[in-house]
Amino acid sequence: MEFKEFVGLLTQVIERGGSDVYIVPGSHITAKINGMLVPLSEEKLTIQSCEQTISEIYKQSNNRDMSTLYTHGDDDFSLSLSQLGRFRCNIYKQRGSLAAVLRAVPFGLPDAKQYHIPDVVLNMYSIKRGMVLVTGPGGSGKTTTLACMIDRINRERSGHIITLEDPIEYIHPHKQCIVSQREIVNDTETFAKALRAALRQVPDVILLGEMRDYETIQTALTAAETGHLLLSTLHTVGAAKTIDRIVDVFPANQQQQVRIQLSMVLQAVVSQQLIPTVDGGLAPAFEIMVTNSAIQNIIREGKGHQLDNAIYAGAAQGMRTMDGELLRLYKEKRISKENTLLYAINPDTLERKLAM
Repeated sequence: MEFKEFVGLLTQVIERGGSDVYIVPGSHITAKINGMLVPLSEEKLTIQSCEQTISEIYKQSNNRDMSTLYTHGDDDFSLSLSQLGRFRCNIYKQRGSLAAVLRAVPFGLPDAKQYHIPDVVLNMYSIKRGMVLVTGPGGSGKTTTLACMIDRINRERSGHIITLEDPIEYIHPHKQCIVSQREIVNDTETFAKALRAALRQVPDVILLGEMRDYETIQTALTAAETGHLLLSTLHTVGAAKTIDRIVDVFPANQQQQVRIQLSMVLQAVVSQQLIPTVDGGLAPAFEIMVTNSAIQNIIREGKGHQLDNAIYAGAAQGMRTMDGELLRLYKEKRISKENTLLYAINPDTLERKLAM
């Protein structure tokens, strides 16, 4: 396939609001549109046609060196196509051949209203220090939510914002803030090293693309303790699982100290999922936990099972539970009962509520 033809397929994806493009031998070039896989190419890809398309993607990315792909088996970078948009590319080996997944990132910054991001989330721009986590499965819109939060900070506050991403997706111009955007591999070696260096770059806000490992999480907690606002993501759903995921990274003899540390620095957890609707679209569902004294005690004591009740009790602060949001969408007849229970954190409890 000529690269010009491939760009035509990517244009279709952007125009139809698609999120991802899959290039895998033995399959059509396929897009994810409203959560459904839609074939784009007439013919199935061969190993050779996949390699040709992927080679062209590297050429269009300023002749990026393919040695990382061949040495490590996968490679992350961004591809920018004039007047179309940017794509987060993950190229990888599978069964001895090359394959790729491209995530569409339109030019410009996302519109928070278009993505139904709650005001209580955007208003977290005023938090001056500590840690705010945006969590959810892959493709749930975490990066979009963080981009909206960073843009609000950039417009409403004065300071230095540092973003550490793999790869950079949304480009933030300087507004009221100075914005430094660093890409892992191209600008720095690892998240952990970049984060340690960021503490010497006089930041007010640090966006850490993902808390992937022990070293990065440990450094992130230190950054949040030392007077910075740190925003980051985890692939978890729900505040309780998010807290458990962070604590479980540490050795058993350190976990109680980490709970204490986390109770002091964690300001909020926003969990999000995209739920298929009955009309073939996607509806966002947000769980929002804002840390108060009751939640601090729950974190310190390791009683994660009590968090749902604490979040429910914090409705006046804008808190909401994931299952409560799913129940609301179901009652509005926007999502099916099957999907309500499929995406629930406590499906047994929610099923009893649906029966009432």
